[in-house]
Amino acid sequence: MRAVLQRVRSASVSVEGRIIGEIGPGIVVLLGFGGSDGSGMIGGPVWIRFMQKLLGLRLFPDAGGPINASLADHGGGILVVSQFTLYADVKKGRRPSFSKAAQPEAALALYKAFVADLRRQWSQVAEGEFGADMDVSLVNWGPVTIWLDSDEL
Repeated sequence: MRAVLQRVRSASVSVEGRIIGEIGPGIVVLLGFGGSDGSGMIGGPVWIRFMQKLLGLRLFPDAGGPINASLADHGGGILVVSQFTLYADVKKGRRPSFSKAAQPEAALALYKAFVADLRRQWSQVAEGEFGADMDVSLVNWGPVTIWLDSDEL
């Protein structure tokens, strides 16, 4: 499981010109699953560490500094957008290979479980539409952009 987290002043995701998810200040989570990620990881130790890391990272300003408060300290929303391209392999040629990404059916189940678990822990969660051609708009605040990989936690 991989994610790119971006601290934002605002963000939205649209499908066919219709906004389906939006937040004010908070975090955009571009989320992808790899071929080795399976339903057995849901609720397991790696899943829990990943979720705790996402919610606990100090990405927001407070009196102590520009990157000193967590989302829990600062408040705000989370916008989750499925992003299988986080598993792109660009070692050969110019066309990315996505063979390391989870198959769509498995990724959809993991994505839904992730969003549901996140909603149990955080009140302001919006999301994109899995598998859709989405337009994601955001105002990156900082900019602050962080890479999370479950293999590195």
